[in-house]
Amino acid sequence: MSLSTSAPAEAAAVDRTPAITLRGLRKTFGDVVAVDAVDLDIADGEFFSMLGPSGSGKTTVLRLIAGFEQASAGTVELGGVDVTRSAPFERDVHTVFQDYALFPHMSVLDNVGYGLRVRGLGKKERRERAQQALDTVRLGHLGARRPAQLSGGQRQRVALARAIVLQPRVLLLDEPLGALDLKLREQMQVELKQLQRELGITFVFVTHDQEEALTLSDRIAVFDAGRIQQLGSPREIYESPASAYVAGFVGTTNLFDSATSQRILGVAGEHAVRPERLRLSAGTEPDSEGSARPDEVRLEAVVVETIYLGTGNRVHLRTSDGVELVALEQSTGSLDTREHRGEDVTVRFARADVVPLAAGS
Repeated sequence: MSLSTSAPAEAAAVDRTPAITLRGLRKTFGDVVAVDAVDLDIADGEFFSMLGPSGSGKTTVLRLIAGFEQASAGTVELGGVDVTRSAPFERDVHTVFQDYALFPHMSVLDNVGYGLRVRGLGKKERRERAQQALDTVRLGHLGARRPAQLSGGQRQRVALARAIVLQPRVLLLDEPLGALDLKLREQMQVELKQLQRELGITFVFVTHDQEEALTLSDRIAVFDAGRIQQLGSPREIYESPASAYVAGFVGTTNLFDSATSQRILGVAGEHAVRPERLRLSAGTEPDSEGSARPDEVRLEAVVVETIYLGTGNRVHLRTSDGVELVALEQSTGSLDTREHRGEDVTVRFARADVVPLAAGS
């Protein structure tokens, strides 16, 4: 028996029904609109992330999919079946929370098999399936331990095993890595992605961590004020943000309002350029690269601060007319950071790297 829920290739070619379909989804709490007219399709087998700050509506959407909240308007479909008014236990989904919610008095194996026990499976079968789920998350040798005897990362993998043993069509993950330290969180990101590929089931991941969403996802929905502000692949979200909000929230960026764009770029409207696209050279006189070409922008600036990041330097700059910029330089291995506080520099970036933003964003 396999834990994989992937459909055979022939069936997948015929059945393109989304794993999740949301239409006009709305949720209010009194006068507060938490989710506002969300339309969304999540493909079967997709690793999909909902990204946004606290209060943006992403977790409420997850709870509406799980059935923990009832929609004020709109519909939720799972595999083409309307489950808007169905109870959580009637939906083919399982949720993994940040706090793991493991039973402290049970062994790891019994924790994983608990859902199967509730479903009435016999002891032998549920122990076999629980053991296989633990093997899948590489904890098969720890079945006899109690949760208190495990590390944070191990407890998180037990929670995942408890979810996948039920073979849901959709696995909902509500900031499951938020309680882990940085190194362990990065390790678990790799393991989550590998696990999702092995199982082939749909993962819906809620996070406020931009790097986490970019690392894990096939697609990302960026939320704000209960609405999806942009939907696309990680590359699309990062390289071509649709608005100043998305550009500013997903990673670091240099944002130019319309007046600044007119002055620097020669065109009106809001624009953005990522820090890693900026190139710096010492001094404000033309260097060996010569003056700015038609396909690039050249500015004179002073270094406000240089921050060493290990992998490089984040250089904060100010132009003579007061425009604040940030440049990201990769480390060359040299002990000399070159750009020091108060130093005059020339800033260059390609016009092709400038992203126009939606009006009024």
